[in-house]
Amino acid sequence: MGLNDVLTDSTVKEQVIADCRQLMDEQVATKKGLGGMALKTAYKVIKGLGPNYLSSAIGKLLPTVCDALDPVWSKGLEGGDPVDYLSQNRSEVADRLLGVTDARIEKSSNKAVRGVYNKLRKSIKGDVEAAVPGLAQIIATHAT
Repeated sequence: MGLNDVLTDSTVKEQVIADCRQLMDEQVATKKGLGGMALKTAYKVIKGLGPNYLSSAIGKLLPTVCDALDPVWSKGLEGGDPVDYLSQNRSEVADRLLGVTDARIEKSSNKAVRGVYNKLRKSIKGDVEAAVPGLAQIIATHAT
């Protein structure tokens, strides 16, 4: 059974979305300096699009994210510790996640979201990599 089967199941999907949103809130809150200020401002803009906008976006991306992460998660399972495996392979995981969001943003008709994403895209890979251990733990919580 793949991640998509488990994490998008109606019994856990809403909690997975809530956990991912909390992880994003926590990751953004830790950012410092000018880059952190830019990221916080962009995140505030995205959250300001509506009270459920971010949760809805996570929910729409979740199946594709699961498909993108399934091969890496499976390798981790084979090795006995998928959380550790994803954490050790943060760069690959971040590339997979950003590939999903890149493809989605290309299709977006929301100019505000597309503009914010495109301005930050070059600088966010490190931020995504930093979130990988937390994401891996969310997956483990709901997939095991």
